[in-house]
Amino acid sequence: MNVKRGTILLNAGESVNEQYYILEGCLRSFHIDPNGKEYTVQFGIKDWWISDYTAFFSSSKAIMSIEVIQDAIIYKITEQDKELLYAKIPKIEHFFRVKLEKAFASFQKRILSNLSQTAKERYLDFVKTYPNIEKNVKNYHIASYLGITTESLSRIRKALLSS
Repeated sequence: MNVKRGTILLNAGESVNEQYYILEGCLRSFHIDPNGKEYTVQFGIKDWWISDYTAFFSSSKAIMSIEVIQDAIIYKITEQDKELLYAKIPKIEHFFRVKLEKAFASFQKRILSNLSQTAKERYLDFVKTYPNIEKNVKNYHIASYLGITTESLSRIRKALLSS
């Protein structure tokens, strides 16, 4: 389906019945804490999957929201539809398992990065992971993903340009 920039696919507190595959465009998942501070958890780009996996796999309410930040073409699939595909086409289960393993490894790497790297190192990893995304994403989304302020992001970019 075609979705326009600014579309919210999922709001925190809703039931999570689907995963989204991104054919084109860019999405982000984010969490807003009780004080209203926003944290970008994931950017979803071409050939990536995105959902609130905590809620999806535990049948609980969403703790994150998903927003389309660049016009996108996405496909969505429910857990029931996936199970039907697994039964009809067993190789599909392997495909999903490999994708899930890579996503899990990526999230674990990101956690370690946030615990052990400097903001500059996290930014450089971000640029490597998401090449060419910066022109389509707002600075405060990138900063919230990196766990820094927009001012710190500007300082890091300025220092990299002058070095």
